[in-house]
Amino acid sequence: QVQVVESGGGLVQPGGSLRLSCAASGSISMINDMGWHRQAPGKQRELVAYISSGGSTNYADSVKGRFTISRDNDKNTVYLQMNSLKPEDTAVYYCNMNGWRTRPYYSFFSSWGQGTQVTVSS
Repeated sequence: QVQVVESGGGLVQPGGSLRLSCAASGSISMINDMGWHRQAPGKQRELVAYISSGGSTNYADSVKGRFTISRDNDKNTVYLQMNSLKPEDTAVYYCNMNGWRTRPYYSFFSSWGQGTQVTVSS
């Protein structure tokens, strides 16, 4: 099994910054894509940003220029640096990773974290 756990959420004022982290653990052979999604109350879950194994990134239009995704392959960790936060960024942020695991047998995995709450409010 491969588990992913997010951290770093919290309450921040408009214009502030937060940095989210997500670490994977378990029988990991390699991780392909790492991504951040979010879900606001009453809305569907949406992709915020993702980064491929080669370092290519993609962002939702609503966060371009404000959010930066990065990864540390040695630590099986992905980060989301969020700057110039707005009230509309308030949501539960979820991490997703996919790749290849070695146990119980060599196979593809896609794992989601439990989510971390980000609230932007004065």
